Formats: sequence, structure tokens, C-alpha cells
Amino acid sequence: MNPAAKPEQQTGSEERATDSGGLRKMIDEQQLLERIPMSRSTLHRLQKKDRFPKGVYLSANRKFYFLDDIVRWQNTVNEFNPNRKRGQGRRRRVSPSAS
Repeated sequence: MNPAAKPEQQTGSEERATDSGGLRKMIDEQQLLERIPMSRSTLHRLQKKDRFPKGVYLSANRKFYFLDDIVRWQNTVNEFNPNRKRGQGRRRRVSPSAS
């Protein structure tokens, strides 16, 4: 059994994150944004906060992401975390004072 393919088999993902040679598959930023419904600025903001896997530059202007890291992030994004900040919501309306 190929040890590199073992974590992928455990996640049960439909798409294989490794090829037949055991190498990890990589996708570029455009392919990533087609798969994950978020904007490019949100992607960079999450990476800056270490809440999304960082990409790897293969050349000066070409950034790629490991597919198995993305699948792992997708599986953990819905885990329950009671301390997760969910935003402040709308601010309360202040009724005008009767004077």
C-alpha cells in the first residue's frame, strides 16, 4: 500500500489528491477559486490569519496549492467550534427620544 495515498483513502474524498506515482496533486489559484466559493481577497485574508492552507510558488508569478490540503481544510471547516466568532450582526437601532 502506498503511504502517500493512505490519508486520502481515510478522508473518503471522491477526488484523489495523489496520482498513481504517489505525488501530491497541485492546483493553481484560478482552479482553487472555481472549487471554493470565495473571493480572491477572502482567500488571501484567510491565509494571512493562518486559517487556510498556504500555497507554494513554483515560479515568480505562479502559485499552486496542494489538493490534499484543500480537501482537509474543506472537511474541517464545518467542525463545531464554540469559540468561533460569527460576526457582530446588525447594530441595534436606537429609537429617537421623545422630547
